Amino acid sequence: MEKRSVLKLAIGIPALLAGLAWAEAALAEREVVTMHEITPEAIGKQLGTITLTDTDDGLQLAFQLKGLPPGEHGIHVHEKGSCDPASKDGGMQAGLGAGGHYDPAHSGHHLGPNGQGHLGDLELINVDVSGIDSEITTAKRLHLSDIRGRAIIIHAGGDNYADQPKPLGGGGARIACGIIK
Repeated sequence: MEKRSVLKLAIGIPALLAGLAWAEAALAEREVVTMHEITPEAIGKQLGTITLTDTDDGLQLAFQLKGLPPGEHGIHVHEKGSCDPASKDGGMQAGLGAGGHYDPAHSGHHLGPNGQGHLGDLELINVDVSGIDSEITTAKRLHLSDIRGRAIIIHAGGDNYADQPKPLGGGGARIACGIIK
């Protein structure tokens, strides 16, 4: 083989491999979910986005949110693709149209992102003192195809990943919501 052909081959193979790696990354399933403030009356202002990307380790969630109360907040994938308020116990409640936590196995238990309970249980988020959250987490048991057409809900309080002493991790009221398309 001629020296020039060997050189072309040596340069061409790494370029081809780099191109294949780029193409594989470009094909990773991705969805940008726009999050909105929710109240018992309506769906409110935009708070930012959560970018969902399938990876070999599960579903990556990249948060770009602002305007949330500082501190820890429970966050979950809910059954239905709705952020609408609904009536419960004689009053309207924010985001109740999303239904309960996504639980296709009907476990009936809130056990956190690494437990064997609700599949929609995610790692809690930590909003800084200026109301911004820009962290990245991974839901090891989820893929985007599992949750298309559902809602992501952020709760007012933290999440203890248990049903005790308060049900569903004790996160309380629903304060933000986005639809996974």
